[in-house]
Amino acid sequence: VQLVESGGGLVQTGGSLRLSCAASGSTFSISAMGWYRQAPGKQRERVARIWTGSGGTNYADSVRGRFTISRDNAKNTIYLQMNSLKPEDTAVYYCNVLYAFKESWGQGTQVTVSS
Repeated sequence: VQLVESGGGLVQTGGSLRLSCAASGSTFSISAMGWYRQAPGKQRERVARIWTGSGGTNYADSVRGRFTISRDNAKNTIYLQMNSLKPEDTAVYYCNVLYAFKESWGQGTQVTVSS
């Protein structure tokens, strides 16, 4: 499965951005998709995940209530709506997919929140 992300950019504190991640290839085998982020000097952390079958979601405590992950199964695409952005949300955001006991990563998209 291959992933292509879009939607990053520069936004002021309190602003919003929406990230998109489109999957291609063996999409029938996808079990879950999610978003991770990595800030400079920090480890990559999972932000949100959505399960293909149930549509269930989970979020990191730091973003719960501000970020929403959603999916469009017909387009094999997931979205991350990010509201009330904070400077500490600044990071490279990566799309991730779990499928057939494997995982793939997108190329990453930069999100910068200015104070």
